[in-house]
Amino acid sequence: MKSQQLWFTGPHSVEVREKELEVSGARDVLVRNVCSAISAGTEMLVFRNQLPDSLTLDESIEALSGQAVQYPLRYGYACVGKVEAIGEDVEPDWFGKTVFSFQPHCSSFVASPAALIPVPADIDPYAAVFLANMETAVNFLLDASPKVGERVLIVGQGIVGLLTSGLLAQFPLAGLFAVESIADRQRWAEQIGVNRVFDINQPDELAELHNVLRPNEQYGGADLIIEVSGSPEALNLAVDLCGYAGRILVGSWYGTKRAAINLGERFHRNRMQIVSSQVSSIAPENSGRWDPGRRFEVAWEMIRRCQPEQFITHRFSLPSAGQAYELLDKNAGEALQVVFDYGR
Repeated sequence: MKSQQLWFTGPHSVEVREKELEVSGARDVLVRNVCSAISAGTEMLVFRNQLPDSLTLDESIEALSGQAVQYPLRYGYACVGKVEAIGEDVEPDWFGKTVFSFQPHCSSFVASPAALIPVPADIDPYAAVFLANMETAVNFLLDASPKVGERVLIVGQGIVGLLTSGLLAQFPLAGLFAVESIADRQRWAEQIGVNRVFDINQPDELAELHNVLRPNEQYGGADLIIEVSGSPEALNLAVDLCGYAGRILVGSWYGTKRAAINLGERFHRNRMQIVSSQVSSIAPENSGRWDPGRRFEVAWEMIRRCQPEQFITHRFSLPSAGQAYELLDKNAGEALQVVFDYGR
């Protein structure tokens, strides 16, 4: 069987290559993909050549482990497909299963069952393809520990920001606010439960956000800010709006992007905390009670509640991948979640 595989061949350049596949190992399975989701944050860093070359892609993902950050390379980590062939030593009930996998974009692949996550029978493949992003949103909340009555601000309402908003909307907060400049994303945020969305490119809205949070008053400011805009400059906004001893959780991966951050004045005197959150591991304070399996169980339940397939705005065939990445590169405001559809 021939598999179509997506390769990043240089800055702003992708191509589809074919590779012959077969189940040669007794413990391997063959998966034909139904769909795969583009991660507009991380994959655009790959597309734009903004990844630090001092790192490998992701040691926690078997399909990416050890792959250097240099072209040509394969990337992607959200595929859903069906097992269509199994090795002789694989349990027979794997045959025909719908599975999620952390695989680069491709029409089919060979892997061990250990690298696959069965999709619950009541979840559609186009909802299941959000598992990686939902796991990330769940991990944000585990790391941020939102508390009853807190004022929470999310900076950025891309797909991960929206999923995080959807989870936080279920908490008994004093207020859930977001910063987003794209009109469609503002509407999605309000629909999923954000109390108010502010476009800080509009001076009057930035002033109103300050009025709502009152960061310079005693007990004012945001208790928790989650930064998922992908822009390191946004950390200055977070510092400006954070309250005394507030937490700023950084969920964005900036790659090689840099910004000057003001860590004097309000930051220093107000004992703010800046915390990194990364889904490839579980924070030490949580690891005694949480493992990836438990986190996946919660992510599946949150997928059922939030129905993230509603956020798919564009579908492309894999041979049209160049158009998909050009859309995200030059007209990101038109797209929320872009998926590759393999026609299964």
